[in-house]
Amino acid sequence: MPTDLPTPQGDNTELATMQKAVVKALHEHWKLYLAEGILLVALGVIAILIPPLATLAVTILFGWLFLISGVIGLVTTFWMRNAPGFWWALISAALAILAGGWLLAQPVGGALSLTLILIAFFIIEGIASIFFALDHRRELSGQWVWMLASGAIDLVLAMMLLMGLPSTAVWALGLLVGINMVFGGVALIAMALHARNEAA
Repeated sequence: MPTDLPTPQGDNTELATMQKAVVKALHEHWKLYLAEGILLVALGVIAILIPPLATLAVTILFGWLFLISGVIGLVTTFWMRNAPGFWWALISAALAILAGGWLLAQPVGGALSLTLILIAFFIIEGIASIFFALDHRRELSGQWVWMLASGAIDLVLAMMLLMGLPSTAVWALGLLVGINMVFGGVALIAMALHARNEAA
């Protein structure tokens, strides 16, 4: 009986083709990746040095993202008003518009809300990591200790941010985004330089 399900060999071939395409793009455009990496590191350093400014920028960015997605959702909902789930889609779009408008109108209050969401994320991720590490400590051998430590660090970060509210809302988002940008930029720079050396 014929089947259209992909075989593991086909999946491996597609993966190899994708990897070759990525390597080729890196070799051909390594200067662009290098410039992007340097820019990310520079912006990350600025965010780390001036976290309140970065926090404000992140809050405003989220505000515009919510607002734009809400408006697009609203237009799409009315365009497809005969489709099932009209009212749920309408409520979702309206909430996105309200959230975006509030973040743009009250960025300081918005930063506090986003920080609370970040704290909740750290708590959930920390508890999940700890339970996973304890449940699978036999299968993970010595690696479960690192996962346990990662979960504990998440909980410590959450408690630090929670105990410092509302002042932590001023710098937490900006600092974390800055650190993420620096690491991402360094990774791009390393890949670009590696591609340049291979192409030389």
